[in-house]
Amino acid sequence: MTTLAPGKALRVAFGEAITELAATNDKIVVLDGDTGSSTRTDIFEKAYPDRFFQMGITEMNMLGMASGMASVGLIPIVSTFSCFIVSRAHDSIRVLIAQPKANVKMMGGYAGLLAGMTGKTHLMFDDVSIMRAMANMTVVAPADEVETRKALAAVIEYDGPVYFRLTRPNTPILFDAGYEFELGKVVTVKEGSDVTVFSTGTQTIRAYEALDELAADGIDVHLVHVPTIKPLDVGAIVAAAEKTGLVVTTEEHTIVGGLGGAIAEALAENSPRPMKRHGLQDVFGESGPNDELLDKYGISTEHVAATVKEFVRAKG
Repeated sequence: MTTLAPGKALRVAFGEAITELAATNDKIVVLDGDTGSSTRTDIFEKAYPDRFFQMGITEMNMLGMASGMASVGLIPIVSTFSCFIVSRAHDSIRVLIAQPKANVKMMGGYAGLLAGMTGKTHLMFDDVSIMRAMANMTVVAPADEVETRKALAAVIEYDGPVYFRLTRPNTPILFDAGYEFELGKVVTVKEGSDVTVFSTGTQTIRAYEALDELAADGIDVHLVHVPTIKPLDVGAIVAAAEKTGLVVTTEEHTIVGGLGGAIAEALAENSPRPMKRHGLQDVFGESGPNDELLDKYGISTEHVAATVKEFVRAKG
């Protein structure tokens, strides 16, 4: 297995990065839904207490207040667990932020399957499906701490609503310090000729770690990371798919309407070809240790490798 250097959790990188960005941008304010010590907005609170708003467990009101702040020129960063910001406050997002294109940045913490045994009610792995279906919404899912910092700077510069997906566990580092993030663009992680694998968020780490095992079996993977799920980089995705003729998508998210759905839509309209969607299979989750959950729900590094092997052999 390819190994990467250890890195920080995306939530920690977010807390540090937004605090650093606020030093040179006094329009940045942070609204927190009583989750600061978990989502790490407490880092910002300590540095800028006068620009930090503790809203408590009132997510719908928090999003409404953020919309109002954006209307007077501030850049509100709204942070809580993804299950609360996407599901509980969905109507506020749709009516008060997406429809008027309010410049609000929504940080969905603890997204995905690995939420630190907070309980099944706190698991959110259909957030991308919900948010990418909303008009005027940009959806971003970084892979590591480097990309989190770069992407956060980019979305602060972008004028419009953004949903930014953040995971809980520490995550290995995929990109070096010279990496440049471009909103709306995919990133080719590895060139290959046998099968194109599209991944997003921290699942890209697992896809990358599967490359050695696949290479040992004679499968040369063309690995493409998709950090911006909406707007989708359709031209680059079609070109990457046509490079090998076979496509696998993998994500720490339901296969219903997530990255796999987005890629399938793009290819169906522009360049249809054999494709396999890999991810959570239309289920609800449960709490448990990270490795056991990744294995049970079939999205571990080993499962990525096995899925790609099976698909390539079946289509070969």
